[in-house]
Amino acid sequence: MNVIDPATYRVHVGTLSRTGELMSEIDEARVPVAEYRIRRLYGPGAMRQQLRLATYLARNQVRLIHTHGFYANTFALPAAWLGRTPVRIASIRDDGSVWTPAQRAVDRLACRLADCTVVNAEMIRRRLVHEGWRDDRIAVIPNGVDTRRFQARSEPSSLRQEFGLAAGAPLIGVLARLAPSKGLEVFIEAARIVADRFPDARFLIVGDEGTPNEGAPPGGYRQALARHAERLGLSDRVIFTGFRLDVPDVLAELAISVLPSVTGEGLPNSVLESMAAGVAVVATNSGGTKEAVADGETGMLVPPTDVSALARAIGQLLEDSELRSRYGAAGHRRIADRFSQERMAHEMQSLYSRLLEAREREPVARPIATVK
Repeated sequence: MNVIDPATYRVHVGTLSRTGELMSEIDEARVPVAEYRIRRLYGPGAMRQQLRLATYLARNQVRLIHTHGFYANTFALPAAWLGRTPVRIASIRDDGSVWTPAQRAVDRLACRLADCTVVNAEMIRRRLVHEGWRDDRIAVIPNGVDTRRFQARSEPSSLRQEFGLAAGAPLIGVLARLAPSKGLEVFIEAARIVADRFPDARFLIVGDEGTPNEGAPPGGYRQALARHAERLGLSDRVIFTGFRLDVPDVLAELAISVLPSVTGEGLPNSVLESMAAGVAVVATNSGGTKEAVADGETGMLVPPTDVSALARAIGQLLEDSELRSRYGAAGHRRIADRFSQERMAHEMQSLYSRLLEAREREPVARPIATVK
């Protein structure tokens, strides 16, 4: 919540579900939060909530709305148009492969109501332009990381004690939402190969369940992954930590951070945060990941779904502590230079100012109306 300058902008937050890791921080900052609970994006219930949002925007004289992702774009942009919010900004933060053709068409239709669509990777911009989106209404603003969160820890984390992990055991971790697009089966299969060479190594999967639309099998994706690890004889090697708020502490314990995504990535925060923490990264060259990880300089990139290549990269880094340190230091510098939270905030606020000023220069001002 320190990203937007409070002297310039008075922030309001709207959410479809009042949950998530940022809610406590939002509450502490005393930011107004309005929840719009819906069971689905279409139907009378959703329309009532959209009218409620339109009324809220008009009553509070909101000058700019910025929506984030498919559900927020589809729900809030029509409401903002109805409430005559002067500046409307959408966001797309993935490569589109996790959505059906119908969902992508709906998202594009909703984003036509926006003055600009912000994407977090150049790869996404190219994809949208190829699909016919207007290039002059797309802005590329990569994610930013608060590097202060990942400074060296003065005290060791309790992670090893919590999960009974030996002090000297090298930890290889994936920090990701548990969804098939993240390639976690590939990670477990690579762990089987690595475990034969490095008996002390342990493999952490840090995250919680993916949403149902992402193709998780019935009965829970985490259970399916645990069964997969058991079939490969890795029940005591693969540890599922669940969702964690202490990500900097977790990263401080890792020898290697892995993101084995097979599809769906825009610019993954887990990679940026791992690099900010100075942890050597192995990732697939899926989506915009290669815009952050320079292969052979700040980490290692492997093809998606290539179990052997992933295992080789992990094994190479486990064998060579000097290489791990070199990649970690180079990754930290790259985040500080190109992916800082300050840089992201500056670019985002510059976009806000530019669009607001352009709207104010229009010869006829668009009124704000209250929707009854």
